[in-house]
Amino acid sequence: MTCSSCVGTITKAVQQLEYVGTVEVNLVSNSATVVFKGEEHLTSIKQAIEDVGYEASLDDLVNLDESRKTHIQRTVAIQVVGMYCSHCPPRISDALDKSFGEKVQVESPPTISDPILRISYIPQAPDFTIRQIIASIAAVDAAFEPFIYHPPSLEQRSQKMRAREQRRILLRLALSIVVAIPTFIVGIVLMNLVDSRSPSRQFIMEPMWARRVTTPVYFFAADVFHVRAFKELRAMWRPRSTTPLLRRFYRFGSMNMLISLGTTIAYFSSIAELALAATQTTDTASIAASSSYFNSVVFLTMFLLIGRFLEAYSKAKTGDAVTLLGKLRPTEAILIDPIRSRLQPAEPTTHKTPVDLLDVGDTVKIVHGASPPSDGTIVEGEAKFDESSLTGESRLVAKDVGDGVFTGTVNKGGPISVRISNVSGTSILDQIVRVVRKGQARRAPIERVTDAITSHFVPLVVLIRVSTWIIWLALGLSGSLPASYRDTNVRAVFVIACPCGIGLATPTALFVSGGLAAQHGILVKGGREAFQEASGLDCIVFDKTGTLTEGREPTVTGYECLSADDEKTVLGMVQRLEDSSSHPVGKALVAFCETREAESISVNHITEIPGKGMRGMFMPNSQDQQEVEILLGNEALMFGPHVTATLDVWKEQGKPVALFAMSVPLQSLATSEADTRRTLSAVFAVSDQIRPESASVVQALQSRGIEVWMLSGDNLTTARAIGRMVGISEGNVIAGVLPDQKGEKIRHLQQTLVCKGRRSAGKRATVAMALVYNLVALPIAAGVLYPVKSNGSHIRLDPVWASLAMALSSVSVVYSSLLLRSRLPGVGFRSTEFPQKA
Repeated sequence: MTCSSCVGTITKAVQQLEYVGTVEVNLVSNSATVVFKGEEHLTSIKQAIEDVGYEASLDDLVNLDESRKTHIQRTVAIQVVGMYCSHCPPRISDALDKSFGEKVQVESPPTISDPILRISYIPQAPDFTIRQIIASIAAVDAAFEPFIYHPPSLEQRSQKMRAREQRRILLRLALSIVVAIPTFIVGIVLMNLVDSRSPSRQFIMEPMWARRVTTPVYFFAADVFHVRAFKELRAMWRPRSTTPLLRRFYRFGSMNMLISLGTTIAYFSSIAELALAATQTTDTASIAASSSYFNSVVFLTMFLLIGRFLEAYSKAKTGDAVTLLGKLRPTEAILIDPIRSRLQPAEPTTHKTPVDLLDVGDTVKIVHGASPPSDGTIVEGEAKFDESSLTGESRLVAKDVGDGVFTGTVNKGGPISVRISNVSGTSILDQIVRVVRKGQARRAPIERVTDAITSHFVPLVVLIRVSTWIIWLALGLSGSLPASYRDTNVRAVFVIACPCGIGLATPTALFVSGGLAAQHGILVKGGREAFQEASGLDCIVFDKTGTLTEGREPTVTGYECLSADDEKTVLGMVQRLEDSSSHPVGKALVAFCETREAESISVNHITEIPGKGMRGMFMPNSQDQQEVEILLGNEALMFGPHVTATLDVWKEQGKPVALFAMSVPLQSLATSEADTRRTLSAVFAVSDQIRPESASVVQALQSRGIEVWMLSGDNLTTARAIGRMVGISEGNVIAGVLPDQKGEKIRHLQQTLVCKGRRSAGKRATVAMALVYNLVALPIAAGVLYPVKSNGSHIRLDPVWASLAMALSSVSVVYSSLLLRSRLPGVGFRSTEFPQKA
């Protein structure tokens, strides 16, 4: 596929089948997703695509009606290398049946021609896993080498198709260049250097040699255009075609047809002129022969192939979000052997194994800096994980025994042991890949507009061509201008028209944007449609912690003990409360208490109050004292009026404040009367560093006319201080918002803010370039500039230069999308404007 006309052709060919539901064709990834009824129709769908001139192969087949299995059953494909006779496949099946019986179900036995064994089983690690199955196959014969077989993914197939298409075009381009070099030297350079009266010039002007060198180019270099154009016409006019008769005249063809018509007219009109010249006198024949266009066929084909090759090469460089996500998955794991480890509990036995050979229930070791091979649960140790690749949240997440870890995340702590809960293909990362891949297949609304334009493009160009030919023919017959002008302008109109630019503009730009977003940790579920909708946003609302601020390792920068009791006891209670919290402020308080040598305190009934803080019960050592309720949190949980001055200073500096209080002050515990009033015992100021790029991001959004707001659970003074630091006005700061209230605030903003309808013209630059090119180029090619004279000659566009302009138009559209990845001011993603994170 080369343009949206190809997409439309394939979509219509498949959509007209009565058993087909939906069809989604992706130009950039060279793929299509078809929902249809009846597996028996698979061959017919593939044949329908091939009938319109395109090669198709099956990537995956999914039964949408199949219910999810309740048990953990795994289906794998095992390729066995080394089978040497027809008795080898039965030996493998017999060995599996003898070793495992009904535990292993052979769904598809291997053959000599297709040495892939497909089985299903329920793993019971460590006693029964895929490793035992692989070992039993390898034990059948020393020549057998079994390994897990993975069919090529959609992205891998797309890469192979692009590589094959590039080779195909490159061979034809090489042929056209080889012929173009002597054609240029003889037909252009020598023609200008040799005197017009020289006999050698008359020999050079002989058109027969040009016909001999042009014929291979037309039939063997430009054949890629002719074959596809012929298949398109055959599919439209075949007897069983369901396309209405009238529609065949106003919606047909693609760029291949225009190119084929342009080169065909130039080649066969020159043949006709040679034949005509053979029947005429010498002078008349010389004039007729000199008006042949064999040279233009050579240069026309060469320029078109150059453009097609550069276009294919550029599309291969667009970047793919799915491929980038796949690189997050490790290929090897450190497997803990539980049998040997039981014999030597002090030193667990480990060895490296491919991720494919892991099963649910296996235990693996995750060292510092490594990623889990599959999703699992921690069974030993504790660590902090960087989950930004999956969640976008930059702060480290503490993990302990019983917590889940996911492939694609990175262990930033010490070594831990993890029990596998999902094998490759069913992990959270795999689910994200499927969502992103599905999103890429969803077409943006603007693509449907460009499809509508290109679907009528070829008939419009043919109409312009016929009109141009009639006008110039009439002028030529009337003697107003040379007859050769009519053919020149007709060919120029055919080759300069380019729907490829219009069709490539939007999908290429959106595909590049998706890959670029993935590189910076942004995964778009809605695909290209979401990108287009995001381009029209009028307001963006940021959370504070972990978004505008680092949210990683905040520190306590202010502390004041207000209780007359032992400071280490107070800090001990604070530490014990926050040990149970994963909030970054809580971790900062724990680290601070450790540096002050806080006393080890026993606190019971610890609970978290969402958006406010922690609560627990403390039992004093004295037996005659009652339990004391202790609280640690923000001002929404409690507030002491006598520390207003201290808190205001901290809040003006943008520092979140944590307050610690007890329901009975420690100094009154010895009295017989219990004081149940909450008394503030300590206050803390916690500094959460603002991200270096936050102010630049806010400024960049505001410069585009986008309104920026901030939601925070902090008090109003602190939240406004943070807003000032990053450039958000005080009126756009909403403070004191609990986690379960944030969705309500977003809905409130959506209802109250007036949509200003701002749009960035730059987002449609590629489409505009393609449209302007065709609107300007077509009239010029048709000869609208003929009345204008330059150096005494009328201005007209030669078909050779028209072909060069057409080639450059498609290449320029693709490269304008690739510039999104550059650092050019006003064009690319200007990463140098944003300070890099440490």
